[in-house]
Amino acid sequence: MTHYVDSEVARLGTVLLHRPGPELARLTPRNNDSLLFDAIPWVGRAQEEHDAFAAALRSRGVEVLYLADLLAETLAVADARAELTDRVLRSRRLGHTLRRRVADHLAYLDPAGLADVLTAGLAHEELRIGADRPGGLVWTLMDRHDFVIDPLPNLLFTRDSSVWIGDRVGVTSLAMPARRRETTLTDAIYRYHPRFVGTEFVYHPRLEHLEGGDVLLLAPGVLAVGVGERTTPAGAERLARQVFAAGLAHTILVVPIAQERATMHLDTICTMVDVDAVLMYANVADQMSAYTVIAGTDGDDLRVDGPAPFLRAAADAMDLDQLRVIDTGLDPVTAEREQWDDGNNTLAIAPRLCVGYERNVETNAQLERAGIEVIAIAGSELGSGRGGPRCMSCPLVREKGGAA
Repeated sequence: MTHYVDSEVARLGTVLLHRPGPELARLTPRNNDSLLFDAIPWVGRAQEEHDAFAAALRSRGVEVLYLADLLAETLAVADARAELTDRVLRSRRLGHTLRRRVADHLAYLDPAGLADVLTAGLAHEELRIGADRPGGLVWTLMDRHDFVIDPLPNLLFTRDSSVWIGDRVGVTSLAMPARRRETTLTDAIYRYHPRFVGTEFVYHPRLEHLEGGDVLLLAPGVLAVGVGERTTPAGAERLARQVFAAGLAHTILVVPIAQERATMHLDTICTMVDVDAVLMYANVADQMSAYTVIAGTDGDDLRVDGPAPFLRAAADAMDLDQLRVIDTGLDPVTAEREQWDDGNNTLAIAPRLCVGYERNVETNAQLERAGIEVIAIAGSELGSGRGGPRCMSCPLVREKGGAA
């Protein structure tokens, strides 16, 4: 199977999603902040909304793959199972005795059951502990509601843990402690699942912090990388070196963004909706700058120019006279509300065709007036983790060259 992505808007062929499951039911008022959710989602409704999202993609000819299915199939490979089990057991929180009990518990599970535990976590009360095999001091001192293995509710946002650039995958390095185990699962899928045999990597989780929501493939050969709350300048530099060495791009725009919850990734501020059009948060559009990075002449050092206004730098790199800009909302207040509600976070299925949350009424109207068809989906529960259709999807296949 050939996987290839070189733009944000070329016709989408295959996408990786994660249907929300029991890991969302693990969220409580005690832990939702540490697990990076702004509210406690209604799980059943979130699943209905996600199913509608997947159905909308399929109705346009997109192949939908689910991370949980791929993970269960990956865990049927002995080496993958051993590796992922070992990674969980390495946790320094467990202690010697509890580590042995957790190992026994995991060894009992079939691949699907193990996949459930690795995504939804394992609570204190769920661990099989017998009178003849106690859990030790660590287990005894844990609260009955604590987790022996933490859940991963942010798996919903498959964009962040991997990004395809050309025919190579970058498994990213997630900045927040609550999310770092996500990439161990994604990495194993790409290395062990039969569908991805022979896949070459352009980034690895052990490298500097870089998240997929900060990486936009503006056009073939042109990337934009946001630097802010989640992606560091060192991560952007490392990606540039890796991408240039592999011949996957000629220009990378590094875009500083505010280190705030509302603008955690570049794709919360702007997304591409056509080969020459960007949906953008107007309240910050004029302030955004970019540093243009190209490969150095000696094959090692990078050449950095700028800063320059982001829209000008992007148009120049994309060989356009200018980018068409579609504003979020109609006024600063509406723009701020709809940006918070992921109005900028659209997923392009093809040029001039995108998916967006239905609640962003004014932004969707702006898109329609600009000739962009919007497939509006419900997202009242899906958005509680601060992510829209782009965040929830990792494209694996798009038509080459940005064509419709």
